[in-house]
Amino acid sequence: MEYVNFGKNGLKISRFGMGCMRFLRNKNQEGKEIIDEDLAIKLVRKAIDSGINYLDTAYVYEGSEELLGKALQDGYREKVTLATKMPVWEATTYEDYEKLFNKQLERLQTDYIDVYLLHGLNQLNYDRVRKLDGTRFLDEMYAKGKIRYKGFSIHGEIDVFKKVIDYYNWDMCLIQLNFLDHKHQVGVEGLKYAASKGLSVAIMEPLKGGLLSTRVPKEAEAIWNEYPVKRNPAEWAFKWLCNMPEVSVVLSGINTFEQLEENIRIFSETQPGSMTKEEMDLIERVREVYRSKVKIGCTGCGYCMPCPADVDIPDIFKIYNDLCLFDDLNSAKMMYSLIAKEAHKDATNCLECGNCMNHCPQGIDIINKLKEVHSTLE
Repeated sequence: MEYVNFGKNGLKISRFGMGCMRFLRNKNQEGKEIIDEDLAIKLVRKAIDSGINYLDTAYVYEGSEELLGKALQDGYREKVTLATKMPVWEATTYEDYEKLFNKQLERLQTDYIDVYLLHGLNQLNYDRVRKLDGTRFLDEMYAKGKIRYKGFSIHGEIDVFKKVIDYYNWDMCLIQLNFLDHKHQVGVEGLKYAASKGLSVAIMEPLKGGLLSTRVPKEAEAIWNEYPVKRNPAEWAFKWLCNMPEVSVVLSGINTFEQLEENIRIFSETQPGSMTKEEMDLIERVREVYRSKVKIGCTGCGYCMPCPADVDIPDIFKIYNDLCLFDDLNSAKMMYSLIAKEAHKDATNCLECGNCMNHCPQGIDIINKLKEVHSTLE
């Protein structure tokens, strides 16, 4: 495992970090989906024992902070750099910051956070932070030794990102980046801008919610297979990110021990500046395949849920994107029919309230996209 400098105090972190938003979930007796606690704890500890020392979670990742609080007992807390995020939209007064922060400490069963991020600083949340002087709260917690590094995450455009960067003396930032999104949201331009300002940069959505690694379109698979060195699609995606020295840590969720072992192998073999022009050209050709096919930029993060009308937005968009990628209309119609007839969660239930669109980090026009999906698959 490769380790890199993080922040300004000589901290070393693993280039591969464990994202803790998408732990495997099972339905309990009441039908509610909850984290498979036994499996998740074993995976977290196995990852740490294998050299992964950066863990990322958030207040709004349901059950995740509580799970990590349990997993990091028995001496594991001292072995990791723990990152979590403040839901700034939940704070209506300055005092709310400390209430939310203390709840996170309780969930995580710790008395300090290594990396504390203000979550989702789009223009609206950035304005909220400035109004309530949220960065002063970071300074206070830092002075008390309750946080070690101050950061923010963002799903926004480059102009907002640069304003946020220049607003405060941050230690790090967390951005969405993958070879499909190289010019989307913050993009590679933002990565380099942050690094030029001395910030460490963590990467989320390296596989775009699994879109770049599972059920690869046959056109993209054919391009990957042209290269004499055989790599799976996830390896290509990770290699593209790690090729850039400005990337400090790449976050990805792990739900099986096989995934863990494979990711450790990939990151142990990947170095900055190691990709050839031929490999970069290959990436560009695959990028064009995806760009021509994918119609909805949904990563399946679930921020749009729960829907007050119980519309299963992420699954509906996944079905539609699979149709666009693999041209299997019969399978798409069958899957959509199951949502419509059995679960009653199809697009016709949409109330057009707009709650989902207010929370979508990708800025998707969800209401109209649901209508588009329904007109295709009804």
